Amino acid sequence: MTKWAAMDQSLNTPTQLLHALRTNNPTSPRLTWYGPDSERVEFSGRVLENWVAKTANYLVDELDAETGTVIALDLPLHWRSLAWLLATWAVGATAATTSGIQTGTADDTATSTPAGAAAPGALITGVELFSGADIVATASPAQIHSLLTGAKSDPLVVAVALPALQMRWMGELPPRTLDYSGEVRSHADVFFADAEPEPSDTAWQHTVLNNHTGAGTVVAGPTLGADTDKTDYAHLLTGGAQLLSIPGTELPALPQRVLLQASHGWAAVVPDALKIWAAGGSVVLLGDGVLVSETLRASENITLG
Repeated sequence: MTKWAAMDQSLNTPTQLLHALRTNNPTSPRLTWYGPDSERVEFSGRVLENWVAKTANYLVDELDAETGTVIALDLPLHWRSLAWLLATWAVGATAATTSGIQTGTADDTATSTPAGAAAPGALITGVELFSGADIVATASPAQIHSLLTGAKSDPLVVAVALPALQMRWMGELPPRTLDYSGEVRSHADVFFADAEPEPSDTAWQHTVLNNHTGAGTVVAGPTLGADTDKTDYAHLLTGGAQLLSIPGTELPALPQRVLLQASHGWAAVVPDALKIWAAGGSVVLLGDGVLVSETLRASENITLG
């Protein structure tokens, strides 16, 4: 079984977390992904941080991302979406994620609302969420292009190919859509942020949308209580030891190899993954439709989940 050394529990920022992944037992596994068609991909701390650094450099160099930029992730819970989240936070930008959205045609009556500025409990449509972003990373570029047709703002759209071995987007891309998978590998392996976000800046906004109506209610970030619509940078890595995806379970002091399932949702999986990494542990993430088995638990040396 792999042995992990516990990380410094005083990690308070994404920059500190990424530095720890790169320097604390950097060759030990930190993220293992199980996807469709028996796909399995494993990342050591060094390799995971390298993907994040390349993505952050791509965001800055190609898309002019900076502190305050709103980056909407129209992606499933996946190793690539976790890398995008970490890269967004390395830049100091705001990540906007959704649950329950169905991309479709644009609502001609919708107004452009910045994804980081929705009021608690406010209704927001899919077109408002994506047109209110500066950048949209999507695994469905044609649908996003259709959704944003006629919208009042024009975010940069980036196509993200999900399969690990897909080196570029396969097939035709809509006009003015960038190919992340075809471009990210050329970017630098080390990222240096030009500026750090303020503790009060929004790091993450998660929105639950109603599949049937295309509208939904902005819900709380996982660490700030039920009446707020955001998680700020001051609270991103201060969620305590309670695992949201495993009710009643606290993360032990010693590093663990923890099984997380995409079906548990963004609001549980993302904060749990951050806690596990900050504590020096490793995440095994199962995509939607991947079944948990005792064989998998044994082969991956799962200690929690």
